[in-house]
Amino acid sequence: MSLQIKQLGRQDYQTTWQAMRDYTDQRDDSSDDQIWIVEHPPVLTQGLNGKAEHLLQAQRFQQHNIAVVQTDRGGQVTYHAPGQLVLYVLVDLKRHKLGVRALVSAMEQSIIDYLSGFAIEAQARTDAPGVYVNGDKIASLGLKIRKHKSYHGLALNLDMDLTPFEWVNPCGLQGMKMTQLSDFTAAEKMPTLNQAGETLANLLAKRIIQPTP
Repeated sequence: MSLQIKQLGRQDYQTTWQAMRDYTDQRDDSSDDQIWIVEHPPVLTQGLNGKAEHLLQAQRFQQHNIAVVQTDRGGQVTYHAPGQLVLYVLVDLKRHKLGVRALVSAMEQSIIDYLSGFAIEAQARTDAPGVYVNGDKIASLGLKIRKHKSYHGLALNLDMDLTPFEWVNPCGLQGMKMTQLSDFTAAEKMPTLNQAGETLANLLAKRIIQPTP
């Protein structure tokens, strides 16, 4: 058994979501854990705790033909689009003796470690999962746990159009501003999505396989 890292490129959100559910439903105790590296076309997703009032300007999404998808992950509303790195984390928590909070912390700390490589000081918050830089949100998290198996994962803003985040309360946080790697990094030093995905996925894999005591 191992933890596989898979580069999937740009994929439709709902197709990928169904693939995650299928893998989770069909896997057994001998199935490999996997991290999927993905980028999505523009889509707005609502978590299980999502509330309609957090869609501040729902008509804007209709005008731009951006689908709004109700999902089965935890959390509130978030936006995916090209230029955002998405990692889907399909792991057996029992196998790695991980609780949900420990997995969330591993995801957050992996992002913090990754950003430190760009001399960016990022933090997690105990009251709102995710990763923040100077109080602005740079990465969002949301998971679904079924029979001790996780799916969904994290989204790290690299170099994307952040405007649609202004049409919602990101992750249900009123007034929350979003930021991204390109706000702090010169263009010539920006990684490709695949480079960022490979590095971040490996950082996360190490924390899952060898969790901090």
